[in-house]
Amino acid sequence: CTPGYSSGVRNVPSHEKLQVFSSYAINNFPGGYEVDHFISLELGGTNDITNLWPQPYGTAAGVRVKDQLENKLNSLVCSGALPLVTVQQVIASNWWTAYETYVNH
Repeated sequence: CTPGYSSGVRNVPSHEKLQVFSSYAINNFPGGYEVDHFISLELGGTNDITNLWPQPYGTAAGVRVKDQLENKLNSLVCSGALPLVTVQQVIASNWWTAYETYVNH
């Protein structure tokens, strides 16, 4: 719940990003994908390769939509409305369902 926290700990080197694309058999193209965190850094996620995936920009369930969810869940945790472990579980199990539940209801 510290503003700016995630920018201070975000560190995914280029070679690791390439590994993420390779593990998903995706050829990245400029502006096509962002290497994202399953559980975002502000929700206690890590830069570990197991917490990374290639998230597309140009789809309905793309980067900007998941960012809305992450912001909403962060707000709920920081206000005390939901425990951190709960939001970590819902975003890791199915972030789209979490989006439908907490943002697009």
